[in-house]
Amino acid sequence: MRCVIMQPTYMPWAGYLNLIAQADVFVFLDDVQFEKQSWQNRNRVLVNGAAHWVTVPVLRQHLSDKIHMIAVDDAQPWRRKHVDLLRSSYARHPFCADMLGLASGILDPANTRLCDLNIAVICAIASALGLERRFVRSSALGIEGQRSRRLVEICRHFNCDQYLSPHGAREYLAQDGAFETSAVQLVFQEFDVRKYEQKGAPAFVAHLSILDVIASLGLQGARHYVLD
Repeated sequence: MRCVIMQPTYMPWAGYLNLIAQADVFVFLDDVQFEKQSWQNRNRVLVNGAAHWVTVPVLRQHLSDKIHMIAVDDAQPWRRKHVDLLRSSYARHPFCADMLGLASGILDPANTRLCDLNIAVICAIASALGLERRFVRSSALGIEGQRSRRLVEICRHFNCDQYLSPHGAREYLAQDGAFETSAVQLVFQEFDVRKYEQKGAPAFVAHLSILDVIASLGLQGARHYVLD
């Protein structure tokens, strides 16, 4: 049994979906501190052949607020702006309709909290790619602990004997050493960023939102891209 634990991010990149594909249990780490101008509320898409940031405006009461506490700022018309930008920027991409069908979840006014918005969009994309997994929110578990020690405890809670991590966490996991003294095996993701045709881009732009992959390759092509 393999567990993956990641913060819920806005319109994440293909590597995030690759982690979902390899998980038996995928835990959204939604009760850690919110960080302004992070992947939690922004990502990049292709606009006029270059990477362009799209950011969800949020309302924050305290610096210590957790991700699941953060409300989106619907006093600003950001939802329509994001979808309109995607529609205009990807209009000539071969699978624009597939991408817009998934991006339409951004418009749902019921998702008033950033966490709910991110998870709804991620789960919709995962489902469209055939990546049905067990999704859980860490805030619903009541599991305490600091940093990697908490990751180990979450794995134990689900009787998972493997924890799959992106390479970006390697340094702090090594510093903590929590997995070295546990029965949970630490393994790292292997995912190659492969070039694909991006219409209108003079050179390939890597690490964009998975929506870019879907608009370029379609749902079936994006599934193969994520899994291979």
